[in-house]
Amino acid sequence: MEKSKEVLSNELKTFEIYFKEAVRSSSPLLDRIMQYIVKRKGKQLRPMFVLLSARLCGEVTDASYRAASLVEILHTATLVHDDVVDDSFQRRGFFSAYALWKAKAAVLIGDYLLAKGLLISLQYKDYEILHILSEAVKKMSEGELLQMEKSRSLNISENVYYEIIKNKTASLLASACAAGARSATQNPESVQILKQFGEHAGLAFQIKDDLFDYTSQKIGKPTGNDIKEKKITLPLIYTLQNVDYITRRKMIYILKNENRNPEKVSWVIKKVKEKGGITYAENKMLEFKNKALELLSRFKNDKVRQAMEELVSFVTDREY
Repeated sequence: MEKSKEVLSNELKTFEIYFKEAVRSSSPLLDRIMQYIVKRKGKQLRPMFVLLSARLCGEVTDASYRAASLVEILHTATLVHDDVVDDSFQRRGFFSAYALWKAKAAVLIGDYLLAKGLLISLQYKDYEILHILSEAVKKMSEGELLQMEKSRSLNISENVYYEIIKNKTASLLASACAAGARSATQNPESVQILKQFGEHAGLAFQIKDDLFDYTSQKIGKPTGNDIKEKKITLPLIYTLQNVDYITRRKMIYILKNENRNPEKVSWVIKKVKEKGGITYAENKMLEFKNKALELLSRFKNDKVRQAMEELVSFVTDREY
């Protein structure tokens, strides 16, 4: 991500000012919680996608910074809510807000962030950008609910899996790129191309994230966590479709009844690796990455596009 950070050096400094101001609260408790969350925020991938999309289409404007802030606020809100839904006490290797302040406070924090994000756009009449990102929030909720519904029956096809991650993860990245483009241009074609680009990059991002569940790298969440939560992801879907009947029955039984048993979970992970589930998912991830890069090739080949290409490669090459 070094090239991206270099190209956006000044913009990221300005973004930090916008973002900190956006999440500031007059409530001492809320402000303290927000400071804790902000200090532990991730690599700012989504704001970088917003700002680079704006640069690809023109100049970064105040609307671009507001869009980047809104995207980061929405992303943070969903993470806070996800920790409650998943009963997760860790986030990026630290205690989650849910672990420290319990469910009621965590839900209210997520709600507060959503409200703050909406108010930023309304205050400055960024109606089109608000519409773009509100659509993403709707899709994210639909994706989460679809995943919950399907996890009960453990009957998820590859197409349903793509639908889930397109809504849950890719929709926000697609909207981030579209919002960044819209903040710098009135050209609907450029906005649409970057939205499609963001969707493909987001699909690649989520497949990479799901692959971490089958590795032993230190990534801030336990290996096998998705299996324990009965989340059926691409490596497992492929494996279930390509093992014999008895093995499939055994795997499904473990997922339903023994998904908290470390030895049983390790056996499932071993089968996924043996049957090529990892390789299959990696190949699909690279397909989405290449589709994203093909869309990007329609823009001028300069340092901004090269920085965006590097960002896409980081999505698939990252180790955590």
